[in-house]
Amino acid sequence: MIENDAVVLGILTLILGAVFLTASLESRGWKRFYSIIPPLLLCYFIPGLLNSFGIVDGAGSQLYPVVSKYFLPACLVFFTIGMDWKSLARLGPKALIAMLAGTAGIMIGGPLALWIVGSISPATVAGQGNNEVWRGLATIAGSWIGGGANQTALREVFQPSDMLFSQMVAVDVLVAELWMAVLIYGAGIAARIDRLLGADSSIVEDVKMHLDTENQINERVPKVPDYIMMAAVGFGATGISHALAEVITPFLASNYPELEKYSLTSNFFWVISIATLIGIALSVTPARKLEHAGASKLGSVFLYVLIATIGMQMDLGAVADNPGLFAIGLIWISVHGIILILVCKWLKIPFFFLAVGSQANVGGSASASVVAAAFHPSLAPVGVLLAILGYAIGTYGGYLTALLMQMVSNMAGFQM
Repeated sequence: MIENDAVVLGILTLILGAVFLTASLESRGWKRFYSIIPPLLLCYFIPGLLNSFGIVDGAGSQLYPVVSKYFLPACLVFFTIGMDWKSLARLGPKALIAMLAGTAGIMIGGPLALWIVGSISPATVAGQGNNEVWRGLATIAGSWIGGGANQTALREVFQPSDMLFSQMVAVDVLVAELWMAVLIYGAGIAARIDRLLGADSSIVEDVKMHLDTENQINERVPKVPDYIMMAAVGFGATGISHALAEVITPFLASNYPELEKYSLTSNFFWVISIATLIGIALSVTPARKLEHAGASKLGSVFLYVLIATIGMQMDLGAVADNPGLFAIGLIWISVHGIILILVCKWLKIPFFFLAVGSQANVGGSASASVVAAAFHPSLAPVGVLLAILGYAIGTYGGYLTALLMQMVSNMAGFQM
């Protein structure tokens, strides 16, 4: 067992490097491999294997507490600082409607799936304390509305056990990747689907031309001052968030103790919420230009380090302990898809916005850009733009979804 965290961090970053290197190779074998096994899954599960076989001690390591405390808030700032409100407006209301319909589908689908599976198999959703299943599902809600950073934030807020969280990561990744495969297949027959939806996709071409021009004008090679400013903004906002949370949390705990049941006395909830608000506020200032130098890319680096440290705490043997949880995930994503299809059929929204809006919720910026690029490479930024909005609302939407699932669990007695 390796106990030195410096060594463990080195191993984790080498794993990330190996995954991204092999995923970028043009070899037919590697391309075939990654068409079946997504890179994100390996970033979770290879560190999980190290923990499961006793090579590292995920529970005893201090890497995750450090990374979640410092990298996570900065990561959220980097993702939200690049919100391009003008470009979002040019997408038109249909793009935002599709994205928000997907969000509504997640918020409705989670409690509904929990109730359906719990009614059929109460043992699947039973649990007490940190093993209450709704606590683990709360982390999926954060992931499927926003992304990995929002998932981690809600994990800190609702505190599911490590075993429960391991199971939820498996449900999250496998169900989400299955759904993405369906959407990518749909991209190949988008014209046929648009006819079924009665949608006009000419707006997609207009957006593509605009984004091509924007990228050519604004993108630049980052210099040292850019990286210094990113560090100042990201970690400065992190420091402000922690400072304000240390004032807000004791005040609420002392004066409004009844708010504890809504997790509003959680220090980390306020850290994440304040950091997200700071990022949104900075997106309407000149600080937004840091995105042109790669702020969201730096945020992605932080996020993957965070993902690796999360994976290091996984006990993969726990995944097989409660396979019924996958039924919750499949019902949940089905409700999300049905609501999206109904809304897009009603409003004649092109399949492109349905697919990208869905992945902006379920998959985050990486998956949303992959799905968008399946339509046309220059449309990948559309996925990023909508995913950034997902990051901005992910913690809040996931938090509300978690409260609804807690309510369903309490009313049905699933916590017994």
